[in-house]
Amino acid sequence: MQKIVIDTNVLVSALIVKGFPSKIINELILGEKVSLCLSEEVRKEYVEVLNRKRFSKYPSFKTNAEIVLSKLDDLAMKFKPNLRINKIKDEADNKFLELAVFANAEFLITGNILDFTFDQFKNVTIVTPREYWENHKPK
Repeated sequence: MQKIVIDTNVLVSALIVKGFPSKIINELILGEKVSLCLSEEVRKEYVEVLNRKRFSKYPSFKTNAEIVLSKLDDLAMKFKPNLRINKIKDEADNKFLELAVFANAEFLITGNILDFTFDQFKNVTIVTPREYWENHKPK
């Protein structure tokens, strides 16, 4: 089964609008067609960001976020990366690369094209949600 890492911005987008991020979360991850790779550091960021006050303007955001996080926790493959990568200017985003490389994930899916300015790092292909959905999702 294909292994993926998703950046926090993909999870946020999936909870706000219907589009490629929500298809990836709902159809592929929750539908168990791909394996989500998760580390404690990445999970902590998901929780911190999804609990930000600015998302309270979206109806049911907090409730839906809690449900999705719980399901992701249940389904994800858990990893404890023991390597450090300093490839990205925003140092906090290096944890996604570290997880993807350590877990031997095929894809890191992110909407952050300002910091992820490259499309490959070691064994990991870095794609936007649209690119992933249109070109790489499992059949």
